Amino acid sequence: MATLKDVAALAHCDVSTVSRALNNTSYVHPETKARIMAAVKELSYKPNVIARGLRRGRLNTIALIIPKLSFSIFAEVTSGIEEEARKQGYTTIIVNTGNDPLVEKESLNRIRNGFVDGIIIAGTGLNRRIVRDISVEMPVVQVIRRFDLKMSSVVVDYIDIGYQSGTFLYNKGCRKIGLINGSDKITPYADRYRGYKQAIQELGLPEITAERDSRLRGMKYGYDCTVKLIDENMELDAILAATDAQGMGAIRALKDNGLKTPQDIRILSMTGHRIGDMLETSLTSMELPGFEIGEKAAAMIISAIEADEDHKPAVQHLSFSATLAERETTE
Repeated sequence: MATLKDVAALAHCDVSTVSRALNNTSYVHPETKARIMAAVKELSYKPNVIARGLRRGRLNTIALIIPKLSFSIFAEVTSGIEEEARKQGYTTIIVNTGNDPLVEKESLNRIRNGFVDGIIIAGTGLNRRIVRDISVEMPVVQVIRRFDLKMSSVVVDYIDIGYQSGTFLYNKGCRKIGLINGSDKITPYADRYRGYKQAIQELGLPEITAERDSRLRGMKYGYDCTVKLIDENMELDAILAATDAQGMGAIRALKDNGLKTPQDIRILSMTGHRIGDMLETSLTSMELPGFEIGEKAAAMIISAIEADEDHKPAVQHLSFSATLAERETTE
């Protein structure tokens, strides 16, 4: 395997010049740099990234801890993070916890002892003490889920999403609006409920919610909750689902029970992404700008990583808005 000395010998310069050229730490004459790059190519030289990172004090690596990738907003957020990180010369390590706080805890403890410069996390909120301890050692940015105001975050206004969703369905003529949500221990679910409750109270409507199970929140959960809602509420005319996965489960449940959407019951997802437009019955949703959220989270943490010790950025909390995309389930 070629070494830095081999590159220097072939390029007819000293090792320090090769190092400066590859790391862009100071000026190297263009002709000399061209010889160095030609030597690097000829020798297939691969720098020791870990050793170089340790010398520079960072390894240009970010850890991303998320609860789920498939059929979720986190797929788009991850794409945004990876693209922005790549543009700035960073690698992203992805950890999928399955929304399990024990897996999350184990992952955090492993990562804090590994070769990463910072962590972006969509946490369960049940490991905040560990996350706060890690934030003393390296930058941490919360994404989608904010559970600690002492650490920077990039999220969405979920209270407004719940409120606007309930109001939209009311304006469509709905008066019995059921809610399928998730654990109130996770901020987005708790905030969506707050927005929903505020809307129906102002509109004088009854609160209709499915029983929440902190262990479940996917398509099967949406299906089961929908069956329960229609069994217990004969006049139900709309369903607010916390996520697209729950919304898809709701659509299937209506079909299996001889009901149609939107003719019998309208359905709206409060955490939409592109998949909603591709379903056989397209799903109305509050679209989150997932890619942009990811880009901003990556830019924020890289800025913190690269800041001088004496000029670390202050804690920032950014909140994006969602956009209503009306489709077949509410038309």
